[in-house]
Amino acid sequence: MWLKPEEVLLKNALKLWVTQKSSCYFILQRRRGHGEGGGRLTGRLVGALDAVLDSSARVAPFRILLQVPGYQVYSPIACGATLEEINQHWDWLEQNLLHTLSVFDNKEDISSFVKGKVKALIAEETSSRLAKQEEEPEKFREALVKFEARFNFPEAEKLITYYSCCCWKGRVPRQGWLYLSINHLCFYSFFLGKELKLVVPWVDIQKLEKTSNVFLTATIRITTHRKERDFSMFLNLEEVFMLMEQLADVTLRRLLDNEGFDLDPELQEPSRITKRDLEARAQNEFFRAFFRLPRQEKLHAVVDCSLWTPFSRCHTVGRLFASDSYICFASKEDGSCNVILPLREVVSVEKMEDTSVLPNPIIISIRSKMAFQFIRLKDRDDLVQTLLIRLKQVHADHPVHYDTSQDDDMTSHVFHSTSMCSDHKFGDLEMVSSQNREGSEEETSLPPPFEALRAVLQQSGSQSLDLRMNREQIKLSLWNDHFVEYGRTVCMFRTEKIRKLVAMGIPESLRGTLWLLFSDAITDLASHPGYYANLVEESMGKCCLVTEEIERDLHRSLPEHPAFQNETGIAALRRVLTAYAHHNPKIGYCQSMNILTSVLLLYAKEEEAFWLLVAVCERMLPDYFNHRVIGAQVDQSVFEELIKEHLPELAEHLKDPSALASISLSWFLTLFLSIMPLESAVNIVDCFFYDGIKTIFQLGLAVLDTNAEDLRSSEDDGQALMVLSRFLDHIKNEDSPGPPVGNHHACSSDDRGTYPVTDIADLIRDSYEKFGAQSVEQIEHMRCRHRVRVLQGHEDTTKQNVLRIVTPEVSFLLEDLEEIYDLFKREHMMSCYWEQPRPLASRHDPSRPYAEQYRIDARQFTHLFQLVSPWTCGVHTKILAERTFRLLDDNMDHLIEFKAFVSCLDIMYHGEMNEKIKLLYRLHIPPAFTENDQDSQSPLKNPLLSTSRPLVFGKSNGDATDYQKQLKQMIKDLAKEKNKTEAELPQMSQREFIQFCKTLFSMFHEDPEENNLYQAIATVTTLLLQIGEVGQQSSSSGSCSQEGEGELLASAPSPEQDSVFVDSDTGIISQDSQAFPEEAEGDWTVSLEHILASLLTEQSLVNFFEKPLDIKSRLENAKINQYSLKTFEMSSQSQPELRQKSNLLRS
Repeated sequence: MWLKPEEVLLKNALKLWVTQKSSCYFILQRRRGHGEGGGRLTGRLVGALDAVLDSSARVAPFRILLQVPGYQVYSPIACGATLEEINQHWDWLEQNLLHTLSVFDNKEDISSFVKGKVKALIAEETSSRLAKQEEEPEKFREALVKFEARFNFPEAEKLITYYSCCCWKGRVPRQGWLYLSINHLCFYSFFLGKELKLVVPWVDIQKLEKTSNVFLTATIRITTHRKERDFSMFLNLEEVFMLMEQLADVTLRRLLDNEGFDLDPELQEPSRITKRDLEARAQNEFFRAFFRLPRQEKLHAVVDCSLWTPFSRCHTVGRLFASDSYICFASKEDGSCNVILPLREVVSVEKMEDTSVLPNPIIISIRSKMAFQFIRLKDRDDLVQTLLIRLKQVHADHPVHYDTSQDDDMTSHVFHSTSMCSDHKFGDLEMVSSQNREGSEEETSLPPPFEALRAVLQQSGSQSLDLRMNREQIKLSLWNDHFVEYGRTVCMFRTEKIRKLVAMGIPESLRGTLWLLFSDAITDLASHPGYYANLVEESMGKCCLVTEEIERDLHRSLPEHPAFQNETGIAALRRVLTAYAHHNPKIGYCQSMNILTSVLLLYAKEEEAFWLLVAVCERMLPDYFNHRVIGAQVDQSVFEELIKEHLPELAEHLKDPSALASISLSWFLTLFLSIMPLESAVNIVDCFFYDGIKTIFQLGLAVLDTNAEDLRSSEDDGQALMVLSRFLDHIKNEDSPGPPVGNHHACSSDDRGTYPVTDIADLIRDSYEKFGAQSVEQIEHMRCRHRVRVLQGHEDTTKQNVLRIVTPEVSFLLEDLEEIYDLFKREHMMSCYWEQPRPLASRHDPSRPYAEQYRIDARQFTHLFQLVSPWTCGVHTKILAERTFRLLDDNMDHLIEFKAFVSCLDIMYHGEMNEKIKLLYRLHIPPAFTENDQDSQSPLKNPLLSTSRPLVFGKSNGDATDYQKQLKQMIKDLAKEKNKTEAELPQMSQREFIQFCKTLFSMFHEDPEENNLYQAIATVTTLLLQIGEVGQQSSSSGSCSQEGEGELLASAPSPEQDSVFVDSDTGIISQDSQAFPEEAEGDWTVSLEHILASLLTEQSLVNFFEKPLDIKSRLENAKINQYSLKTFEMSSQSQPELRQKSNLLRS
């Protein structure tokens, strides 16, 4: 493979390498100990060293060096594991480079040329690595077979890719294979006769990071709830880490974050995920974040090119990005030049004549009479063709016609959308709402389109603007000069110069317009004519929880500002917030949106403010405004990492980051608007609309850096928070043309005259100079990592709250309860992994109460019941589990939560005997026992028990005593007790009692006291049958007289007629068809009290139900077998399908 050229000295390396080939500029070397010549002592030592080290530290046995004649420094440019591989690279160099290098006169040019070519090859090789894998399907198929055989997953567990790697246990490495699948990270090693298997679900991973140990400079550390594992590899470590990040992020968001999960459709379906999809997703997310485009925008092509930049009179090297609705350009040098071209603004895409000066050029023309020239485009023809197709589609969706009228100041075209509500004159940055204003008021209930509230107030204001506007005029002049050179539409050249102008503060007359351009909300505004007016008409007047929350917060939104001290401003704010809640019901309304919208309304008209709010909530601050504010928490976690990186001394002092988060969270949610004077905070909003979230990160770091000394000397968290609040309250904007507006959110102080004042322009400048180096790509990588931590933090919080709710109500130890919860959650997850989506598939709902977030269905419950329940009944276990599920499903939604499951389990393990018998009783009457019950439908071939024998109890002295009198007395006592308290449970019918007996009989199977228990249950069952018949006859005669009872007992046959036995075929107690006549079956009943009293007469039964049970062994066994049980079930289900398919093929 090709290597990134790095200079090395060969003075100390000659003993480790042997030169195989050489030319004027290249050397091919073999490492000693590999291939021929490895038999000498030096070769053996080097070979042994390489063999002992893991694959990460192991050096490839062949390499190619670049040598420039006369230089002592060499550069490795290629390496290979085999001689054949390295010879391919050598042949390529001889055929493509060797004859070209002789043309150069300067040795430095030779080195630069070769290194540039190698870097280009590396980039091409990286992009085509997946294609290379697909070209070798046999190797991947072989790895897939091994993966399936070693880990025995269902077919639905799709393997994404695999790598040779080393897993470290302390200082001991285990060489093996790393498999990355859609739901799991797996490692397999077989070394010195010992097999090692690791299976880590992505949803269990709490932290992913690159670290180092004593032996290696780079390893990947995976942290779960209980363990840390380090993985290292010789090649592709960056690629592996990126794929791990992507898989963990996709899986956690798919399974744990249903609220904010809006990934590409193919990623929502796990079986479609491929390595190429993950790489494309990473690139797509970077593209959207870098240019702050809509989340549904899909990237189609990334092409290296150069763009003509007239302000620098040269071509700027960079990359062109083509997506559904945009063409974007980013220079290689960060911040040098960026361009965003909405296809809606593009007029034509044309190819120019190819020349040596302008190779492969194209011209993209836009409506404002500007043209952009791109050169050095690879596959130009295909790119132009696809761009034209998408351009035609965009214009078809949003028809545009031109107006030949010209603006007073410039000659840019004014364009109109068909039936648009607004004319957008980009020439002078004026956006004037028209839609036939005179008629608009009559057509809708919406009031006339407002100007920005600040402009309305100024028009009706009384003070002279002369003194306040002096500085504004200077800024405005600078901006106008900039527009002439760099453009004034959304398609302007965005350079470092415009960033400096923004940091100085945007003139108030341009602020709202530039916010629209920088956020590209202007495109949404132009693409959706009349949409806002329709939303307002549909949403106003409707009352719901969201509108109530909005009404509560309306008068808390900048109450100190004159614009919101009258109904005009309040009504505009109400309309925008209500319209947005109607536009995006998933977000609806969240606190802090009112403050942000209030500021937007000060500088933009209502419809513009609405689309600015859409841009902020859905593009610029993703996942901020939802139920759990996941996005804000992720950025808080990123912010803490940045503090540790840039301000380590302060981070060490602030040992508890949650204290800082209590104040810094509002920095992110309200963009400093709630904790800083308004005239200062709007300058931060200016930078935010231009640079995105990195502005808030660097401003936050600058605030902490400025107050670092005071924060380190603070005695407690309260004092530290006071330091920050007082500092932020005293940030002023000396350039603001308007009067200062107080901030009721900020911490007021009596020492305003003595506390030093900080100018916002100085703070912003410091933030860019000290902390502005953080790139969008770095922030996105950090967000990906920290999202895993935040989601897992929510899962831990959910778990702790569920355990806190359940613990007082059960007798399990806390550690056992945690294990049961993990099994319960894992059972839910496994169904999400491998089962096809069903109507009840989305059972994890983070918005529900903690105890109800995870629920399982009947099939999942049956698996858990078989794993952890002490009431195992052989083949009868599944039937008992189904009845238990029906009993626990109180609301009949076919789902049960953890609390119900563990409460039932607690009775089985720790309940008193009467509680256990009551539970068993309830499992054999409705609703647990149904007419369609699988077991109740089986025919009864033989008699279960006969009542044709007198009840006899065995005595220790061998005597036998007839207990018929005791039986009559028991019936009388139970009847009296029943009269005292109304029975809680209905009586059990004959058929239900038969199933109850079968369950008891099955539970005793393989018990050490099995024989005694069988004899005891036979005796008790005979007693209960006689009780039931006594009740049956007494109910038929209308009274239970002494004479009737005597006749019943006197007519009982002798013991020789005993017919109590076990069906030898089924192992289940059976029933004589003559024992229960059909006509009397409906009247035969027995109560819980009857059963409990009868069971208490047999000590062996009492011992069985009261013996202590240990759940730990079952939990350990369940953790081992949970996956295999699920896999076996899915395999069993797939077998009939396979047989059916094979039969179809035969036919």
